[in-house]
Amino acid sequence: MTSALAHRGPDAHGFFVEGPAALGHRRLSILDIEGGVQPMTADGVTLLFNGQAYEHDEVRARLRRRGHSFATRSDTEVVLRSYLEWGERFVEELHGMFAIALWDARNQKLVLARDRLGKKPLYYALASGSGFFTEPSGRPNRCVFGSELKAFAAHGGVPRELDAESLAQYLAVEYVPAPRSIHRHVFKLPAAHVAVLDAAGFRLSRYWELPAPARFDGTPEEAGKGLVERLDAAVARRLVADVPVGVFLSGGIDSTTVAALAARHKQPLRTFSIGFVEESFDETPFALLASQRLGTEHLTERFSGQDCLDLLPAAVASLDEPFADPSFLPTLLLSRFTRKHVKVALAGDGGDELFAGYDPFLAHRPAQVFARLPRPLHGALRAAVSLLPSSSRNMSLDFRVKQFLRGIEAPPSLRHQAWIGSFLPAELSRLFSPEVRQNADPSVAFRQVLAEAERANGKGVRPGSVDEALSFYLGRYLADDILVKADRASMAASLELRAPFLDTHVVEYTARLPWRLKLSLTRTKVLLKRALRGVVPDEILSRPKKGFGIPVAAWIRGPLRPLFEELFSDRELGASGLFEPRYAQAMLQRHLRGEADLRKPLWTLAMFQLWQRRWGKGASALRQVA
Repeated sequence: MTSALAHRGPDAHGFFVEGPAALGHRRLSILDIEGGVQPMTADGVTLLFNGQAYEHDEVRARLRRRGHSFATRSDTEVVLRSYLEWGERFVEELHGMFAIALWDARNQKLVLARDRLGKKPLYYALASGSGFFTEPSGRPNRCVFGSELKAFAAHGGVPRELDAESLAQYLAVEYVPAPRSIHRHVFKLPAAHVAVLDAAGFRLSRYWELPAPARFDGTPEEAGKGLVERLDAAVARRLVADVPVGVFLSGGIDSTTVAALAARHKQPLRTFSIGFVEESFDETPFALLASQRLGTEHLTERFSGQDCLDLLPAAVASLDEPFADPSFLPTLLLSRFTRKHVKVALAGDGGDELFAGYDPFLAHRPAQVFARLPRPLHGALRAAVSLLPSSSRNMSLDFRVKQFLRGIEAPPSLRHQAWIGSFLPAELSRLFSPEVRQNADPSVAFRQVLAEAERANGKGVRPGSVDEALSFYLGRYLADDILVKADRASMAASLELRAPFLDTHVVEYTARLPWRLKLSLTRTKVLLKRALRGVVPDEILSRPKKGFGIPVAAWIRGPLRPLFEELFSDRELGASGLFEPRYAQAMLQRHLRGEADLRKPLWTLAMFQLWQRRWGKGASALRQVA
């Protein structure tokens, strides 16, 4: 199991076997390289710790005042002694990114924990006797856990049955949302949760909630000042390491913010970016401009359709669960490139989710107005928009307008998911074979999105509001898409990636601010842009959002066409018994003829097909799925 995860920790490995517990660890050495060896044991408790506790010095000082002594400088020992001091509530004292497993031999108890936003992954499966549970119920007495599904494949004892509900959710939202995985018997520990397995059974508990928006009586300038102070401190904390550190710099607002603040604390500062041969997707001129203004040592590498084709096998091997965010590919290449020079990199992940930075936020209020118009007007607009020529350019007008209309009929709480997802329930129903078609129902395909909305509504957030949309992006899309992409791509290259925007203090401060400080009728990230005047170059603050996209639509019609035609053949699509080949093939042909831009559903289905090839061997047949 640990060998399957060697890419996550190539520097060292260690094992602990005692009584009913067997723990294995792979280490990527960042801090106290000699002292932070794992598994780490003290006073009858053994710890596996993946990640970083950024404020460990402050916690160490508190623990010393409580009588604890320390043998190392490592944050790992701080985590272990935090548990010895505070028990299962120890995670409330930790800030950072982490997945934790603790074996408490004194109480014969296994404790699993995950950070507040889900930056680091943790999968588990429960068993009693010889059988594994499909749901965490009953009274299990065994648990298998690991950072990625690769470890479970190596274990060999956990059934690998495909979960039909997870498949429907993947095709709808482009990832498998927690707490499920693509396998029926394996689950993800949700972000901000602790799990305990002991003689009483298995229990899950949440230890942190995203704060609800609150009234803010200060001025926008005061809000911005408080934000920059917290961001600056977060960047400084993430520059601490005993190995070289750099910054991902795309030339967008978020990454440039991180680089600008990092340059205050570290000189010289190395920055890294990736570009594309296709001009409408290329951001390297902005990255170079930002680097020149900030005085960083900048390195860049370019990417093409053939590079994408060449990278796909490695990407699918890294993604042992279906994942359809195509920006995983350049992120993987960027991580490999960056790892040649540094071992830790800071990135701008989280800025869009915190500050309403995505394009759908600008569509939010127009959609509310449009939804109230008479239905005949809807049909007339759809007919007019269908005449727009299909473009392969990044975020082209026809793509945006057509995506807007796709989500307009969805219930308000599902509108944003419909805009950014791949398959709507009606489309899933046509794609699925009769045996699994019941999973196309919205209550299944959007189960976790609806659950997130219900949680937000229970805290007073109004259905269909901007606040509900912010809660969705932070609580669901960030954890299950953006952070999965960042973790798997960086860890595949043995690179530690840190996200200052997702510092606990930054997140809690920003989440409490009213959305009207973040979003106007025509502009996203209003507060962030105002706060960063004089910190980030004006050309970066005023540039239109591009996003870290890749030219999937053009590549499917070009260098990836033979692969897609093969993946969508009767032989490939019919092998699993899950899909109706003719519906999928008709989608592909419409796209190839330029009649429609179907990049999202085509890519999502193709990535599942590639996953089946690489990881589906030994998984269930259709009779086990239904």
